Amino acid sequence: MSDTIIILGSARKDSHTRTLLRNVFTGIPHQLIDLLDHEIAPFDYSSNYPNSDQFLQLADLMAGADNIVLATPVYWYSMSGVLKTFMDRFTDLVSVEKDKGRALRGKNVFLFSVGADVFAPEGFEVPFKRTAEYLNMNYHEGVYISSRGENFEGVQTAIKAFERMLG
Repeated sequence: MSDTIIILGSARKDSHTRTLLRNVFTGIPHQLIDLLDHEIAPFDYSSNYPNSDQFLQLADLMAGADNIVLATPVYWYSMSGVLKTFMDRFTDLVSVEKDKGRALRGKNVFLFSVGADVFAPEGFEVPFKRTAEYLNMNYHEGVYISSRGENFEGVQTAIKAFERMLG
């Protein structure tokens, strides 16, 4: 089990986000979970999920790590849909799977985002920060990298930031 788990929520396998993650985390031990490889049903108030749903297994993996990196491209000024679906399921962790939710207390949460603009959109980090606060997790300032290279030095900055935060 890795001390650091990366939850990648991109709509495509060969995304800029995956490429930049690979560059930033080359020297940092981690386990990468690509949400495209897992079946995560949308949140259901009655908690009626298909047997093939894998959200609870991923919640267990997060509980076994000290550091959780949520990685997403910026789509229309927000997180990707696949990551949003995953995070909506956190509701299960405070309602029907409370023990799994409690197991996330004290975990470190980091945001890794990639977008076409020079800077992340205003308020982009709010859902991540507030979710971490609600679950009593420790949220650390997010790292944003422009995929267009306007802040290519951002990759080097991100490498140093994650080495410092995770080291």
